[in-house]
Amino acid sequence: MRVLFIGGTGNISTPVSRLCLERGIELILLNRGRRDAAIPGARTVRADVTDPAGMRAALEGLHWDAVVDWIAFSEEDVERDIELFRGVTEQFVFISTAAAYRKPPPRPVITETSPLANPYWEYARKKIACEERLQRAHRDEGFPATIVRPSHTYDTVIPVPIGGWTEYTIVDRLKTGRKIIIHDRGTSLWTMTHAEDFAKGLVGLLGLESAVGEVFHITSDEVLTWNQIYGALADAAGYVANAAYIPTADIAASEPSLEGTLKGDKALDTVFDNSKIKRFVPQFAATIPFREGIKRTLAWFEADERRRVVHPATHAKMDRIIRSYDEKQA
Repeated sequence: MRVLFIGGTGNISTPVSRLCLERGIELILLNRGRRDAAIPGARTVRADVTDPAGMRAALEGLHWDAVVDWIAFSEEDVERDIELFRGVTEQFVFISTAAAYRKPPPRPVITETSPLANPYWEYARKKIACEERLQRAHRDEGFPATIVRPSHTYDTVIPVPIGGWTEYTIVDRLKTGRKIIIHDRGTSLWTMTHAEDFAKGLVGLLGLESAVGEVFHITSDEVLTWNQIYGALADAAGYVANAAYIPTADIAASEPSLEGTLKGDKALDTVFDNSKIKRFVPQFAATIPFREGIKRTLAWFEADERRRVVHPATHAKMDRIIRSYDEKQA
């Protein structure tokens, strides 16, 4: 099976690339060559996805069993993909997001048929628009789209909303005893998924004819509170968390850039029903609990000093949010 990844060397996509190769898939990675993260065994084609003419030249004459675009974020990106891959792939996989689901959902557990809406987060709204365009293309012309919605998938990122992701700032605060921010009371339910677990589901969908025209989320079945998440992070780092519990509304008022990721996503209970991906890919099972996965993540950061990026601006932002809330309570 010949598969093209647009991207393929990121936080989620790197474990997927590796699993593809383990399973004997001929994998071609298309990227601009700016990320120093070659995947041994994969062939790399250098091209800029924003240059359709260059893309056509780089891929001329090739037919694909599946194409996965890891870096499409707008309807314009998807429109470009439809033009580029119409008639030359048996399957086109769009990586969307579970942030697209309306929260709180009408039923406690989210399925793929749960309604989509996110008035707080532009990123999620753009992904919804991408999905709608692909579904039209599938319905109107048979474009072979499969839509996949990850939810807070981590490997080489620290998956907390403030001070984490590609930063090491949250761990620096743990180490130095500074307060970390936990939204609300830390009791809302959330799902973390290790990228290696996500990979099992995604790779199982590649080349699967019955998956064309379908939508899947792929997540862990482990449900945690944010208190448990931050507790596992602190334990993995070897420190005790000094928590400042601040209502989401107050965090967003102090730092509007956090409104989308909190009010539109992480501040609300989120539990997924993964029966659909298990039905289409029976071998899928998420087996890495967060308490184990976050240890692997911190070990990755600790292995290279260059990865342990601490931003003074993030420290200042967190201190400002805490100070503002404390003054309001005084």
